Amino acid sequence: MPLPTPLRVVILMPVRDDWASAAELIRRLDRVLPSQSGSIDVLIVDDGSLQPCDPADFQADFAVLRKVRILRLRRNLGHQRAIALGLVHVRQAMDCDAVMVMDADGEDTPEGALQLLHAYSGSGAVFAERTRRTESVVFQFFYQLYRMLHLVLTGIAVRVGNFSILPFSYLDTLVVMSEMWNHYAAALFRSGLRYSTTPIPRGHRIFGTSRMNFVSLTAHGISAISVFGDVVGVRLLILSVAGVVSLGAAIFAFAARSASSGAVLSASWAATIGVFIVICIQIITMAISFTFSMLSNRINLTFIPLRDAELFVAFARDLNGDE
Repeated sequence: MPLPTPLRVVILMPVRDDWASAAELIRRLDRVLPSQSGSIDVLIVDDGSLQPCDPADFQADFAVLRKVRILRLRRNLGHQRAIALGLVHVRQAMDCDAVMVMDADGEDTPEGALQLLHAYSGSGAVFAERTRRTESVVFQFFYQLYRMLHLVLTGIAVRVGNFSILPFSYLDTLVVMSEMWNHYAAALFRSGLRYSTTPIPRGHRIFGTSRMNFVSLTAHGISAISVFGDVVGVRLLILSVAGVVSLGAAIFAFAARSASSGAVLSASWAATIGVFIVICIQIITMAISFTFSMLSNRINLTFIPLRDAELFVAFARDLNGDE
């Protein structure tokens, strides 16, 4: 089915060693995307792979895809930072109307890419909202727990990952956001740029098994929440004060009731109340310290993708060998 308007699209894929999956996914994209799609290029961000890429794997006689380009990073940075550096390269060196971000292992499917292209109107980013997940029951339990924690701490409900398409004009904002160094999707949400979601099921890995374990997934979730560090700090301060006040009111009511009935608080109860007061002071002090620490970070320019990308990029070239 042709697209309403042909687009010049760059498909950005971070890859670390999983060259077989990336090559097969690109071949499947070429088969699924319609020839009327417009001009479609692929940018593979080589995230410090230990196994070298064989250019021959990406030199098929493509019907739809125009070219495949490699951006080699000097070291492994993780897929979020690889995406940030890839977006910088697209903005600086590639001419397009939109950028699609997708994983190269097959869980972001060619059919899903086609759905994103059809959902994209050019007026904002579109993220794939997962309608079916393929992970274990244990993983899904912790994922739902993470979603609830994310909502409580940031006020934003999350059901998306990296799989998305965004206008080229968005890159002017994203490449100067230090939050991009932590989490691509969270940074876009934090930017205030317009976005929407469309339901797309998750696919299955093409080859091999995921490198992500429970620790790395937890770190990934914390990275997303950290983008909203100042919001989290203020919410924690409000929650801690509200909790301390509520518990203090309950203890005070209990003490007042005991006093009205003529009962005398025991020494152990008096000690308990004293300990409670000390704990309350510590909780509020830590919450205040965390809040002001997060707020102070807003004025610090740490990593800026556009400014610092060249520190990590080894080279960029098309797979035909042209620089």
